Amino acid sequence: MARHTILPPLTTSVVLFCVVLALSSGFGSKLYLLQHFFITERMDQLLIEVRTGQFWRLLTPIFIHFGILHIVFNMLWLWELGGALERRLGAAALGTMVVILGVASNLGQYFYQGPAFGGMSGVVYGLLGYFWMQGRHNPRFGMRLHKPIVIMMLVWFVICWLGFVGHIANMAHTVGLLLGTGWGYTSARMARR
Repeated sequence: MARHTILPPLTTSVVLFCVVLALSSGFGSKLYLLQHFFITERMDQLLIEVRTGQFWRLLTPIFIHFGILHIVFNMLWLWELGGALERRLGAAALGTMVVILGVASNLGQYFYQGPAFGGMSGVVYGLLGYFWMQGRHNPRFGMRLHKPIVIMMLVWFVICWLGFVGHIANMAHTVGLLLGTGWGYTSARMARR
Protein backbone atom coordinates (compact mmCIF):
# COMPACT_ATOMS: atom_id res chain seq x y z
CA MET A 1 0.00 0.00 0.00
CA ALA A 2 1.20 3.48 -0.83
CA ARG A 3 2.39 5.76 1.98
CA HIS A 4 1.07 9.31 2.35
CA THR A 5 2.28 12.07 4.64
CA ILE A 6 -1.17 13.51 5.39
CA LEU A 7 -2.69 12.06 8.55
CA PRO A 8 -6.12 10.59 7.87
CA PRO A 9 -8.31 12.50 10.37
CA LEU A 10 -10.89 9.82 11.23
CA THR A 11 -8.34 7.01 11.55
CA THR A 12 -6.07 9.23 13.65
CA SER A 13 -8.97 10.26 15.92
CA VAL A 14 -10.16 6.68 16.47
CA VAL A 15 -6.64 5.44 17.22
CA LEU A 16 -6.02 8.27 19.70
CA PHE A 17 -9.39 7.72 21.39
CA CYS A 18 -8.74 3.99 21.79
CA VAL A 19 -5.25 4.59 23.21
CA VAL A 20 -6.47 7.24 25.67
CA LEU A 21 -9.35 5.01 26.80
CA ALA A 22 -7.05 2.00 27.21
CA LEU A 23 -4.49 3.97 29.23
CA SER A 24 -7.05 5.78 31.40
CA SER A 25 -8.90 2.53 32.17
CA GLY A 26 -5.69 0.67 32.98
CA PHE A 27 -6.36 -1.65 30.02
CA GLY A 28 -9.72 -2.63 31.46
CA SER A 29 -8.75 -2.87 35.12
CA LYS A 30 -10.87 0.20 36.02
CA LEU A 31 -14.20 -1.19 34.88
CA TYR A 32 -16.16 1.75 36.26
CA LEU A 33 -14.62 3.92 33.50
CA LEU A 34 -15.81 1.46 30.85
CA GLN A 35 -19.31 0.66 32.11
CA HIS A 36 -21.02 2.77 29.45
CA PHE A 37 -18.84 1.32 26.66
CA PHE A 38 -19.86 -2.31 27.15
CA ILE A 39 -22.71 -3.56 24.98
CA THR A 40 -24.67 -4.16 28.20
CA GLU A 41 -24.07 -4.24 31.94
CA ARG A 42 -26.89 -6.68 32.59
CA MET A 43 -26.57 -10.36 31.84
CA ASP A 44 -30.13 -11.17 32.88
CA GLN A 45 -31.98 -9.02 30.31
CA LEU A 46 -31.36 -8.98 26.56
CA LEU A 47 -29.57 -5.70 25.70
CA ILE A 48 -31.81 -3.78 28.10
CA GLU A 49 -29.80 -0.56 27.84
CA VAL A 50 -29.94 -0.60 24.04
CA ARG A 51 -33.66 -1.30 24.09
CA THR A 52 -34.15 1.73 26.34
CA GLY A 53 -32.28 4.15 24.07
CA GLN A 54 -28.54 3.66 24.70
CA PHE A 55 -27.89 2.78 21.05
CA TRP A 56 -24.21 3.75 21.21
CA ARG A 57 -23.56 0.53 23.15
CA LEU A 58 -23.95 -1.45 19.92
CA LEU A 59 -20.72 0.19 18.69
CA THR A 60 -18.68 1.29 21.70
CA PRO A 61 -17.16 -2.09 22.67
CA ILE A 62 -14.79 -1.60 19.70
CA PHE A 63 -13.02 1.14 21.67
CA ILE A 64 -12.23 -1.06 24.72
CA HIS A 65 -8.85 -2.85 24.90
CA PHE A 66 -7.61 -5.13 27.65
CA GLY A 67 -3.85 -5.29 27.21
CA ILE A 68 -0.86 -3.73 25.53
CA LEU A 69 -0.65 -6.37 22.79
CA HIS A 70 -4.40 -6.13 22.24
CA ILE A 71 -4.28 -2.40 21.56
CA VAL A 72 -0.98 -2.42 19.68
CA PHE A 73 -2.14 -5.16 17.29
CA ASN A 74 -5.52 -3.56 16.65
CA MET A 75 -4.28 0.01 16.32
CA LEU A 76 -1.43 -0.90 13.95
CA TRP A 77 -3.85 -2.70 11.63
CA LEU A 78 -6.49 0.01 11.95
CA TRP A 79 -3.83 2.60 11.11
CA GLU A 80 -2.66 0.64 8.09
CA LEU A 81 -5.99 -0.55 6.68
CA GLY A 82 -8.28 2.21 7.93
CA GLY A 83 -5.82 4.93 6.99
CA ALA A 84 -5.40 3.56 3.48
CA LEU A 85 -9.15 3.24 3.02
CA GLU A 86 -9.78 6.74 4.34
CA ARG A 87 -7.19 8.18 1.95
CA ARG A 88 -8.68 6.25 -0.96
CA LEU A 89 -12.43 6.58 -0.33
CA GLY A 90 -12.74 9.32 2.30
CA ALA A 91 -13.67 9.61 5.96
CA ALA A 92 -17.40 9.06 5.36
CA ALA A 93 -16.76 5.69 3.67
CA LEU A 94 -14.41 4.58 6.45
CA GLY A 95 -16.82 5.81 9.13
CA THR A 96 -19.67 3.87 7.54
CA MET A 97 -17.56 0.72 7.41
CA VAL A 98 -16.38 1.07 11.01
CA VAL A 99 -19.94 1.52 12.28
CA ILE A 100 -21.42 -1.36 10.26
CA LEU A 101 -18.53 -3.75 10.89
CA GLY A 102 -18.35 -2.74 14.56
CA VAL A 103 -22.06 -3.18 15.29
CA ALA A 104 -22.29 -6.46 13.38
CA SER A 105 -19.19 -7.99 14.99
CA ASN A 106 -20.26 -6.79 18.46
CA LEU A 107 -23.71 -8.32 18.08
CA GLY A 108 -22.20 -11.57 16.79
CA GLN A 109 -19.87 -11.79 19.78
CA TYR A 110 -22.61 -10.85 22.25
CA PHE A 111 -25.03 -13.51 21.02
CA TYR A 112 -22.25 -16.11 20.84
CA GLN A 113 -20.60 -15.57 24.22
CA GLY A 114 -22.19 -12.76 26.23
CA PRO A 115 -21.29 -9.15 27.03
CA ALA A 116 -17.74 -9.43 28.43
CA PHE A 117 -15.70 -8.39 25.39
CA GLY A 118 -14.11 -5.45 23.67
CA GLY A 119 -11.70 -4.55 20.92
CA MET A 120 -11.38 -3.29 17.36
CA SER A 121 -10.42 -6.64 15.84
CA GLY A 122 -13.85 -7.37 14.33
CA VAL A 123 -13.49 -4.10 12.41
CA VAL A 124 -9.86 -4.89 11.54
CA TYR A 125 -10.79 -8.31 10.15
CA GLY A 126 -13.65 -6.68 8.23
CA LEU A 127 -11.26 -4.16 6.67
CA LEU A 128 -8.84 -6.99 5.89
CA GLY A 129 -11.57 -8.93 4.08
CA TYR A 130 -12.67 -5.83 2.19
CA PHE A 131 -9.14 -5.02 0.99
CA TRP A 132 -8.44 -8.66 0.17
CA MET A 133 -11.45 -8.97 -2.12
CA GLN A 134 -11.05 -5.54 -3.69
CA GLY A 135 -7.39 -6.27 -4.46
CA ARG A 136 -8.24 -9.62 -6.01
CA HIS A 137 -11.30 -8.66 -8.01
CA ASN A 138 -11.08 -4.93 -8.77
CA PRO A 139 -7.91 -3.75 -10.53
CA ARG A 140 -9.21 -0.16 -10.46
CA PHE A 141 -9.26 -0.13 -6.64
CA GLY A 142 -5.56 0.70 -6.76
CA MET A 143 -4.50 -1.13 -3.59
CA ARG A 144 -3.78 -4.76 -2.89
CA LEU A 145 -2.77 -6.68 0.21
CA HIS A 146 0.33 -8.80 -0.15
CA LYS A 147 -0.42 -12.53 0.03
CA PRO A 148 1.82 -13.14 3.11
CA ILE A 149 -0.18 -10.54 5.07
CA VAL A 150 -3.47 -12.25 4.27
CA ILE A 151 -2.00 -15.66 5.14
CA MET A 152 -0.56 -14.39 8.42
CA MET A 153 -3.87 -12.81 9.45
CA LEU A 154 -5.81 -15.96 8.55
CA VAL A 155 -3.32 -18.14 10.47
CA TRP A 156 -3.74 -15.85 13.49
CA PHE A 157 -7.51 -16.15 13.07
CA VAL A 158 -7.26 -19.97 13.29
CA ILE A 159 -4.80 -19.86 16.22
CA CYS A 160 -7.27 -17.67 18.13
CA TRP A 161 -10.17 -20.04 17.42
CA LEU A 162 -8.08 -22.99 18.61
CA GLY A 163 -7.70 -21.28 21.99
CA PHE A 164 -3.91 -20.94 22.08
CA VAL A 165 -3.92 -17.27 23.08
CA GLY A 166 -6.51 -17.02 25.85
CA HIS A 167 -9.87 -15.24 25.87
CA ILE A 168 -10.43 -13.80 22.38
CA ALA A 169 -13.61 -12.42 20.80
CA ASN A 170 -13.47 -15.00 18.02
CA MET A 171 -17.02 -14.51 16.82
CA ALA A 172 -16.37 -10.78 16.40
CA HIS A 173 -13.38 -11.70 14.21
CA THR A 174 -15.52 -14.13 12.23
CA VAL A 175 -18.45 -11.80 11.66
CA GLY A 176 -16.11 -8.95 10.72
CA LEU A 177 -14.13 -11.09 8.29
CA LEU A 178 -17.21 -12.57 6.62
CA LEU A 179 -18.98 -9.23 6.33
CA GLY A 180 -15.88 -7.40 5.08
CA THR A 181 -15.07 -10.13 2.57
CA GLY A 182 -18.62 -10.12 1.23
CA TRP A 183 -18.70 -6.33 1.12
CA GLY A 184 -15.36 -6.15 -0.69
CA TYR A 185 -16.32 -8.84 -3.19
CA THR A 186 -19.71 -7.28 -3.92
CA SER A 187 -18.19 -3.80 -4.29
CA ALA A 188 -15.46 -5.13 -6.56
CA ARG A 189 -17.95 -6.92 -8.80
CA MET A 190 -20.11 -3.81 -9.06
CA ALA A 191 -17.07 -1.66 -9.90
CA ARG A 192 -16.15 -3.97 -12.79
CA ARG A 193 -19.52 -3.56 -14.52
